[in-house]
Amino acid sequence: MSGEQERVLVLNPGTTSTKFGVYTRAGEEMSRNIHHGDEEIERFRGRPMLDRLEYRAGRIEAALEEAGFTPKGKTAEPWAAVAGRGGLLPPMECGTYLVDDMMVEELRRARRGEHASNLGAVLALKFATAAGAKAYIVDPVTADEWQECARYSGSPLVKRSFVGHALNTKAVARRHARGLGRRYEEMRLIVVHMGSGVTVTAHRGGRMIDSNSIEEGPFGPDRTGSLPVRELIKLCFSGKMTEGELDRHVFGDGGLFAYLGTRDLIEVERRIVAGDRQAAAVFEAMAYQIGKETGAMATVLEGKVDAVLVTGGMARSERMVAQVRGYVDWIAPVAVYPGEDELRALAEGVFRVLDGEEEAKRMGKNREQGNEGTRERVKK
Repeated sequence: MSGEQERVLVLNPGTTSTKFGVYTRAGEEMSRNIHHGDEEIERFRGRPMLDRLEYRAGRIEAALEEAGFTPKGKTAEPWAAVAGRGGLLPPMECGTYLVDDMMVEELRRARRGEHASNLGAVLALKFATAAGAKAYIVDPVTADEWQECARYSGSPLVKRSFVGHALNTKAVARRHARGLGRRYEEMRLIVVHMGSGVTVTAHRGGRMIDSNSIEEGPFGPDRTGSLPVRELIKLCFSGKMTEGELDRHVFGDGGLFAYLGTRDLIEVERRIVAGDRQAAAVFEAMAYQIGKETGAMATVLEGKVDAVLVTGGMARSERMVAQVRGYVDWIAPVAVYPGEDELRALAEGVFRVLDGEEEAKRMGKNREQGNEGTRERVKK
């Protein structure tokens, strides 16, 4: 297979779906979104996330075979590489990482929490092993390039660290720079990712030097963002919620859902058009908070900003983009990249490594082993 025609398989597991696709350097050849409903939830209730590995791999294999990507007489497509979404790993720089022993062990132990993204690297390794290829992750959700002063929280007992939408954020920043014929590393950008959570990042010198993390900043469709600390302390000791219930309220049942009973921005806009004043007030407050956080990142960049890039699922809403733009277009020109093109971002990260534009990073101690030392672990 020629270099132009080399195919990479990219895998993005989420809580209720697994998105995956096949890419060449020319772009997407196919993509699918497998939905996981109540059957999976009940089957794996109370079990570690990685227990879903074989189930999800089987669903992906069946879809690939249906799409004609399993050659006759072979058990696997000869992928040039396989990439998965990076999960809740220790803080690490952005980049493309080879899946190694330490990464698999971290994901099994889930010390930073259980999340569907933890399946990404292990799924990638399974498919890569079958194809005799290497497995990678790209710009994981814990990618942390903050400048040191951003890590101070105000208490030595609590250290700030990044968990957010690094993959799409970095991809959009690179894409914007490329479209202007400039290098990402030479631009000063603010990227506003508006998804189920909102991540606003400041970019300088090719690094995300500061941002809000998932438990900070603006509220989103189902996340509270920052909360008044003393009021939160009172709530913690009020006896109204268990620790788990409060965690779920902050990260899953907060934001739009807490105020309006829906996470669906389209439904909220429908209510606004119908004259629902509460829906309009909550919608405006979310846009206001996003704008305020964007202004904070402008300060981080000392007011020298080349562009504000708005992306994520909520960027498809003309009403939301217009309201956010009204707060931030004084900072710099605003460019909108609707949606979350994370499959493409995974593929681009792998091709940068295959083409020698970027060197793959490793988090494992035994760097010479690469994928080899992890294969037996995945089989267990």
